[in-house]
Amino acid sequence: MVRAVFVFALSAVLSAASTAEAMEVLEFGVELPHRVAWVGRIEGAAVIRLADGSHHTVGLDEQGVTLSPRPEPLPPADSGDGAPMPDEVVVAGTRNIRAAWYRRPTERYGHGVLGDAIEAGGLALRLQGGSLEILDLTTQAVFEDRAPRIVDIDGDGVDEILAVKTYTKAGAALAVIETSDRGLRQAAESEPIGQPYRWLNPVGVGDFDGDGRREVAAVVTPHLGGTLTLYEWRGERLAAEHAAPGFSNHEIGSREQGLSDVADMDGDGIPDLIVPDAARRNLRVVTFAFGTFRQLAEVLNAEPIDLAVLAQDLDGDGRAEAVLAPGGRLKVVKFLP
Repeated sequence: MVRAVFVFALSAVLSAASTAEAMEVLEFGVELPHRVAWVGRIEGAAVIRLADGSHHTVGLDEQGVTLSPRPEPLPPADSGDGAPMPDEVVVAGTRNIRAAWYRRPTERYGHGVLGDAIEAGGLALRLQGGSLEILDLTTQAVFEDRAPRIVDIDGDGVDEILAVKTYTKAGAALAVIETSDRGLRQAAESEPIGQPYRWLNPVGVGDFDGDGRREVAAVVTPHLGGTLTLYEWRGERLAAEHAAPGFSNHEIGSREQGLSDVADMDGDGIPDLIVPDAARRNLRVVTFAFGTFRQLAEVLNAEPIDLAVLAQDLDGDGRAEAVLAPGGRLKVVKFLP
């Protein structure tokens, strides 16, 4: 690991968590010659792109944040679909689903929450055996989403697709789509929000309450007083099980949907949720362990969070740190039990 030569200053601030919180917060801020323009994962590593176009892998050691220059990533994969989205994102899988992408661009739903009025009218999967499966929606709905999520929601070892499906007259819902011997089928869905131009943004999947069953976490109406909600897959429904107000993981009009993440931050074996507050300024680490909502820690920021937030073990100690860049300024946060 080579420490980047353009790190001009390094600061570490230890602040005690409030009495309602369980962890202390150690913050590392780095002065860079250019603002951070993108935060994400490449080949499992936390990576930032600066405004000058350079990419750097983020790490952490006893002296602070490390930045290792890395080559520009390869161009994204092309599905070869005959009806591709204008900014197609092909997601790779490792089990029964080899790749997934949205297709059939349509302007039948003019919300524009993700930056334009073009949404997806269909979904395509390339299975590991090589076959192509397609699911096209009726004119009453769209996928108001950028990239399908390949994830094993029920823990049976077979991946499903988690998607944001929006009804033109009833707003957004979460949809679980699975493969079958008859092609793709919608296996479960949450109750739509109830009116058009109301949206939700997924956070992730995990057993967030420790009951042995996985839930889907999403922020419902992140632009209008967002509620962090956990849904459990029951038959053909994703049923809302737990909820807490005061969150947002999306800036209206932005293409970035990754402003939140999932990891076991306090070491209790139950995954926690790392989600900005309703103003998208401060980062909250919360738990629903044993069915009780509790805030574990909060990271205060001077500027709103508009780039992806990553929970990643940067120093190899088995505990995830948070990587974020509010206002384009890189910050790495270590949480101490």
